[in-house]
Amino acid sequence: MKPVMKATAVPITATGCQGTIINASRTFGILVLDFIPDRSARTRIIYRHFAWMTALRYQLREPRSWENMQKSYNTEYRRKYKVPEWEGSIESELAALLDPGECSYILGRKNRAIQLLGLQSEDVRRNAEASLPGEMKHLELERLLAAFAETQGKCERIKNYPYPRQYATLNLLFVWLFIGLVPLSLISEFQKLGGSFIWLTVPSSVIISWVFHTMEKIGESSENPFEGSANDVPITSLSRTIEIDLREMLGEENLPPPISPMNKILM
Repeated sequence: MKPVMKATAVPITATGCQGTIINASRTFGILVLDFIPDRSARTRIIYRHFAWMTALRYQLREPRSWENMQKSYNTEYRRKYKVPEWEGSIESELAALLDPGECSYILGRKNRAIQLLGLQSEDVRRNAEASLPGEMKHLELERLLAAFAETQGKCERIKNYPYPRQYATLNLLFVWLFIGLVPLSLISEFQKLGGSFIWLTVPSSVIISWVFHTMEKIGESSENPFEGSANDVPITSLSRTIEIDLREMLGEENLPPPISPMNKILM
C-alpha cells in the first residue's frame, strides 16, 4: 500500500533533477580541472563523481512496493528491453572507479551516494588546505557538491514518496465510474438520430473509455519515473553521457560507448 504523504508546495520533476545533474556535472568537471593542479587528484575526484552517479542510479532503480513493474502487462513488456541496473552489479562498477579502500567503505554504507559526496567534500577541503593562503576556489566546488546533494534529495523524494493513496484510489474509481456511465449517456443521443444508429453506442463508448483509461495509466506510470519501465527517465544514458564528457576533459581516448536504445527504448 502506498504511504499517505502530503503534496509538496514546490513541484519537483524527474527531468528537472536530471537536467540539473547534467549541467552541474559539466561545470564541476571544468572547475576541478581548473582549480586542482595535481593530475592524480583531479582524476580521483572526477572518477568519484562517476561513482556517485552510479550509486545514485542504482538506488533509484531499487523496487518499491507501490510501483507497477510487478504487474502482468509490465512484466510481459519487459522482454523488449533491459534495465542495466538490474542486469549488472554495483560492486563491480564501483570497483572500477574507486580505490579498494574507498570502495569497501562505500559498499558498507546504506546511502552510498551521499557518502560519496562526503568523501568528495573532504578531498576538496584537503586540496584547499594545500593551496595558497586566502584562495577561495574550493568554495565554488563545495557549492556544486551541495547542489548535487540537493538534487539527490529531490530524486529520493520522487522515488520514495508517491502521490497520496486516496488520490490514486479515487482517481481510478472515478475513471471506471465514468466508463460505466458513458454507454448510458450515449444510447439516448444516438436513438434520437434513428433506431438504426443505436449500434454506434458500442464503438463510441469503447473509444471514449479507452482515451480516459489510457490517460489514467499514463498518470500512474508518470508517478514512478525511476521504476524501470519503458517510460522512465533514461538515467543510465544520461550518466553515460556525463561520463563521456568528463573523460574527454581528462584527455582520455578510450571512452565508453553511449547507451544505445533497445527496441527504441532508452534507459
